Amino acid sequence: MTEPWNYRPEVTGAGVDLIGFDVEATDGKIGSVDEQSDTVGENYIVVDTGFWIFGKKVVMPAGTITRIDPQERKVFLARTKEEIKNAPEFDADTYKDSAYRQQVGDYYGRYDQGL
Repeated sequence: MTEPWNYRPEVTGAGVDLIGFDVEATDGKIGSVDEQSDTVGENYIVVDTGFWIFGKKVVMPAGTITRIDPQERKVFLARTKEEIKNAPEFDADTYKDSAYRQQVGDYYGRYDQGL
């Protein structure tokens, strides 16, 4: 993932309204899309983990998305549940700030570098 806030070139369906879609980590369902941003260079989804981590939301940069299936209404991520669970804490007041996006991008980017 060279640019975490842009969709991977192979992902089709970018621009589809993903609100309500189920979200799948590499090892199972983590929740559903609560919000999305399709601003160029700032693409992400906010996932409500619901049953999985009660009451927690996580920001997933578009670069973590490997596939969107509009028929099944699912978004597939290139991250495990554990990686997502350990991501920087979601804060409703700051999650749109550039400093928070940098922190989240750095966190997920390190998995692409094998760290």
